[in-house]
Amino acid sequence: MSGEGKVVGVTGASGYIASWLVRFLLQRGYTVKASVRDLNDPKKTEHLVSLDGAKERLHLFEANLLEEGSFDPVVDECEGVFHTACPVFSTVTDPQAELIDAVVKGTLNVLRSCTKVPSLKRVVLTASMASVSFNRRHLTPDVVIDETWFSDPIFCAESKLWYMLSKTKAEEDAFKFAKENGIDLVAINPGLVIGPLLQPTLNFTVEILLNHINGAQTYPNKVYMYVDVRDVAMAHTQALEVASASGRYCIVGHVVHISEALNILRSLFPTLSIPEKCEDEKPMLPKYQVSKEKAKSLGTNFTPLEITLRDTVESLKEKGFLNF
Repeated sequence: MSGEGKVVGVTGASGYIASWLVRFLLQRGYTVKASVRDLNDPKKTEHLVSLDGAKERLHLFEANLLEEGSFDPVVDECEGVFHTACPVFSTVTDPQAELIDAVVKGTLNVLRSCTKVPSLKRVVLTASMASVSFNRRHLTPDVVIDETWFSDPIFCAESKLWYMLSKTKAEEDAFKFAKENGIDLVAINPGLVIGPLLQPTLNFTVEILLNHINGAQTYPNKVYMYVDVRDVAMAHTQALEVASASGRYCIVGHVVHISEALNILRSLFPTLSIPEKCEDEKPMLPKYQVSKEKAKSLGTNFTPLEITLRDTVESLKEKGFLNF
């Protein structure tokens, strides 16, 4: 139990990735100080307080990303902080004010709190492939995306890719702030995260998969960068524990066309209603590659896609989001 006697902080602990992260940290013996938006909302807290070790070593706090100083009690006395919280807006009328400023400001508020903690050794930021791969480069089978890639803010703005723009700006500003303030910052950049849910609510990335198998007539002509939520959570813990970890890490297990993923699900769950026709007549978008080299230097192992897809669907059924 490598975390025994150590205190770490987790922001946005009720979220999809963060819930698994808290589970793994408790399993590894850490004392976890975790923030949620509303301590009185059982949907945000019940699945966390029921985790093994939570009674003894999980301390929940209420914090708001947009309030400066809100995270001071969460990060106080921690030697590691995981910043996974991210404002979520289903629709925005003013992307700059409602999404971009909120994501960037929230990240900097957490980092400002971290500058006040003498015991702090490292901050692990939940970034995204959204801040890596959205630029003008043409993706073909011989292309290998790696940690040297950055999304282009101008391209994202022109294409109205507001989430990608917000994550790109937040990661950029986080590394700049960390350098100026002597914070050891490591970023984890996962692709589209799927896998079993610990939280009782449906999160955005799993909902994308659910929409393809829950009565859809056609599937989109899209290539996805899938990764198992458990692999992402474990990569976060490794980013804290591996002393040589630095910079950013692309965490993508499998790059597949959605039709491939649906074929796997069809073989696993023959009674599921899965679309067999693409929504357009265009040639299938080509796959590309994402380098696993740096991720493997952390010790990250990637779960086979069949297992991740099976566990996702079984979890959706168990939680009542899917009936078959």
